Amino acid sequence: MDVHLIDGTYELFRHFFAVPAAGDMNGLEIGAARGVLTSVLSMIERGATHIGVATDHVVESFRNDLYPGYKTSEGVPQELLSQFSVLEEVLEAMGVVVWPMVYYEADDALASAAAEAAKDDRVVRVFICSPDKDLSQCVVGIRIVQLDRRRDILRDEAGVVAKFGVRPQSIPDYLAVVGDSADGFPGVSGWGQRAAALTLSQYYHLENIPKDWREWHPSIRKARLLSESLFNAWNDALLFRTLATLRLDVQVFDTVEELRWRGPRPSFEEHCRRMKSPDLLRRVRAAESRRTHDV
Repeated sequence: MDVHLIDGTYELFRHFFAVPAAGDMNGLEIGAARGVLTSVLSMIERGATHIGVATDHVVESFRNDLYPGYKTSEGVPQELLSQFSVLEEVLEAMGVVVWPMVYYEADDALASAAAEAAKDDRVVRVFICSPDKDLSQCVVGIRIVQLDRRRDILRDEAGVVAKFGVRPQSIPDYLAVVGDSADGFPGVSGWGQRAAALTLSQYYHLENIPKDWREWHPSIRKARLLSESLFNAWNDALLFRTLATLRLDVQVFDTVEELRWRGPRPSFEEHCRRMKSPDLLRRVRAAESRRTHDV
């Protein structure tokens, strides 16, 4: 079997800015949520059998306690934030496993689920459906891969190296020095993508970088400046790496079989009626019928 793990937060943001606004029978905005539901259904229609969706039910997480500048929900449109609970509720009614994160982030749930699914010998491949660079640290060979569904880009371990210049296990170190504007931490002064790639392709992790810049690999230009900048901001660099490191201890499922899509719950019809989406109901029922017939 293949396992598909979907970044529901990314999908909701993407659809919010890509599809027209739409209200349900009560006038509540549901355009983006309906778009994500349709997108997940299209994966089921194309044969996906084991699916899990992670969402940031609350944008803030434990990382906000570690670093005051970490991303918050400030500036996010209320019409978007209000659709998280809608999406989570209707996905569950559609029969899809959902992990709404409060203390952790959606990316932590996806990382934990990918690692857990890969332990099952019956799993051929785990697809992490998100383009987020943080999640590249989860990629393992050709077994756990990253799929950017919008651009139809599949990235295995060789693809991560080709894109970033470092192996997946070095991605947190890479982000620590380069910074991540989406998550709100700046990185280390003077360190760009090229310097990070050259250095971490040699030393893999921050602790392995020689304290004496004269011992650095000759391919790394401006070693003295980079060294001074890094070791003067050492504690910040370690903190930023902690922020960029995804957790693998989120409780997501006991067995991969829990992720198997078996069709919608009885409440799904009422959700579709409220969302004024009879076509969504028709397609889900047709997919359930085909799945039952195939089994």
